[in-house]
Amino acid sequence: MAVKIGSVERGSISERKKIKAGDSLISINGNEINDVLDYRFYLNEKKIRLAVKGADGRMKLVTVHKEETEDIGLEFETYLMDKQHSCRNKCIFCFIDQLPEGLRDSLYFKDDDDRLSFLFGNYVTLTNLDDNEVDRIIKMHISPVNISVHTMNPELRVKMMANPHAGESLKYISRFTGNGIKVNAQLVLCPGVNDGKELEYSLRELFKLGENIESIACVPVGLTKYREGLYELKPYTKETAGEAIDIIDRLNAENEAVSGRKIAYAADEFYLYAERPMPDTDYYGDFPQLENGVGMWSLLRNEFYLALDECEVTETDREISLVTGSAAYPLMRELCSSAEEKIKGLTVHVYECINRLFGESITVSGLITGGDILYTLEGKETGTELIIPPNCLRSEGDMFLDNMTTGELAEKLGVKITCNGTGGEDLLDALLGN
Repeated sequence: MAVKIGSVERGSISERKKIKAGDSLISINGNEINDVLDYRFYLNEKKIRLAVKGADGRMKLVTVHKEETEDIGLEFETYLMDKQHSCRNKCIFCFIDQLPEGLRDSLYFKDDDDRLSFLFGNYVTLTNLDDNEVDRIIKMHISPVNISVHTMNPELRVKMMANPHAGESLKYISRFTGNGIKVNAQLVLCPGVNDGKELEYSLRELFKLGENIESIACVPVGLTKYREGLYELKPYTKETAGEAIDIIDRLNAENEAVSGRKIAYAADEFYLYAERPMPDTDYYGDFPQLENGVGMWSLLRNEFYLALDECEVTETDREISLVTGSAAYPLMRELCSSAEEKIKGLTVHVYECINRLFGESITVSGLITGGDILYTLEGKETGTELIIPPNCLRSEGDMFLDNMTTGELAEKLGVKITCNGTGGEDLLDALLGN
């Protein structure tokens, strides 16, 4: 497969070797290049030989001597070098199937690309893989691999993912771990489907795979108000969430007694549903599943109080507002109140933003929209600045999920808008205007 070169960095090795935009990269050291994983793997040598096909159709061989970590300056038409792999499943809990109409097209794309798991930490179901792709991952030692497991029961996995190959693909997990590939697992739990005894079974089967299972995140299913015609699922209650936490804690203790490791964790949402206190930061070790909402509450709280203790500011003249989702509202109210107590003249109006677009059962701050914030704050006291959660904006810009920009929201509310950063120190800095 030929991969077309989009551009060549000025002053780079490739430019000096007369490689040009529009040429095609055929191979490196005789190895065919199909995508970014091949490119990165085979480029990791001091001496490489590139087979390049010019835009005029002529072939040329280019020998390059470089430092092992040095980039040769090639950019490609797409980051992955070919089409992104989409999901083949029809999961009963799929969040994308629960989106309303009218959002931007990119939100409806179902990603299931193993390359993005390695490059960006995305979770994949393995149903897009075949034996050759698994062999390549093992050969290149692409580690860790983040896997959406959901259940270790093959028959139940087929049912949950509506894919006849979903159960069979579980075999790849043991192939990875048996060949030294680290695995982070995710279980999206649906009440009465894959929790209870099925959760016990899944955790035990994953524990059996040994030290290369690095972590397991158990996350409650997210249910929007747009589920007409979809599989009937119930939200977690105080009782059922507590039962899930108890199973995870009990099996963790069993595994820790044998292996000395605690690797399975309930997402923060489970503790909120169960109305139980969050574990302290020591419980989460190195926080291996932060991106799945595991330990975010405790880490943010701990970082904030450490920063507040060390803060030398004792007085200011600052009245601002902060908006957050329902899940984080109690924590944000607590932290802002603590800052107000220590710093004279600081006033923070903390507002809970109910999710009107997706439904009130969606409580995470990452899914609140510009329209929801506008509805929440119209006519309210905002002070000189509004602080919003950074994860409610698309990663490459300043746009909310409903396509409203921060500039548009600022204009409608008549207030400056900033993000509070990703950690506790960032939050304190935002409150102080640093």
